[in-house]
Amino acid sequence: QVQLVESGGGLVQAGGSLRLSCAASGRTFRSNGMGWFRQAPGKEREFVAGISGSGLNTYYTDSVKGRFTISRDNAKNTVYLQMNGVNPEDTAVYYCAATTTLTYRYYSQSGSYNYWGQGTQVTVSS
Repeated sequence: QVQLVESGGGLVQAGGSLRLSCAASGRTFRSNGMGWFRQAPGKEREFVAGISGSGLNTYYTDSVKGRFTISRDNAKNTVYLQMNGVNPEDTAVYYCAATTTLTYRYYSQSGSYNYWGQGTQVTVSS
């Protein structure tokens, strides 16, 4: 059974930092793209960041560029999201997702991902 388990969420003050982790089990995703999405109350789920299987290619939505960094450790089957300089608009439930395809072209589309975690809450206070 494939599972993605997020951790690292919590309450943080504006300007602070958090590091989210997503540990995969049940299969390896070292050849597959993985991503982070978020959903704020009353809003649709949106793409935040994505990373190719090799880790060489990373992608970000404009609002987090320069503040968030996605990375992965394929030996641990884990992907990370380092969040710096957070602001209240970053408050959301953050979800980890993984593809099973070898291509990673439509990384910003939720339909490109086959597995999802349960989510971890990030709350930024002003």
